[in-house]
Amino acid sequence: MIATLLENADRQAPGTDGFARAFAFLRRPDLAALPDGRYEIDGDRVFALVQRYETAPAAEPRFEAHRAYIDVQYLAAGSEVIGWAPLGAVQVSEPYDGAKDVCFGRAAAWTPLRLGPGELAVLYPEDAHAPRLAAGGPAPVLKVVIKVSLGANL
Repeated sequence: MIATLLENADRQAPGTDGFARAFAFLRRPDLAALPDGRYEIDGDRVFALVQRYETAPAAEPRFEAHRAYIDVQYLAAGSEVIGWAPLGAVQVSEPYDGAKDVCFGRAAAWTPLRLGPGELAVLYPEDAHAPRLAAGGPAPVLKVVIKVSLGANL
C-alpha cells in the first residue's frame, strides 16, 4: 500500500503507463464536475469510477480484496477512513468472484488510513481494504477509484 498526496504520486508509485494514466486523469481540471459513473481511460486496462456518497461508522468494517486490479483511491472532497489489513489476516466470508474481481471478509485487527482532499491510497492485491468509513462522523465525500489492471501495470 502507498498513501500520499496526488502531487507526490508520480515519485512514489511505480513509473508505469497504467499509473501515469491514472494520475493524469486525477489531475483533470474538471474532475469535481464529472457525474458519478465509469470513465474509460484505457478500456478495461485502466478505468475510473467517480462516486459521491456519505461515509459510514466503522463498527465492523467489511474488507475487500482484488486479484486482477490495483485500486487507486483518491479523495477529491471530504474525509474518509480506509481500513487496511494484510490479505492473509482477513477471514474471508464471501469467496473470490472472478467476474467482479472481489472477495469480502472481516479482519480482527486493522490499521485505519485517513484520507482528506488531494490524498490517495494505492492498494495492491495483497492489501485488503475497507473503504467508505467515517472520519469522525458520517459525511459526504467525492471519491475517484481508478482500477489499474495488473496487465496494464507490468
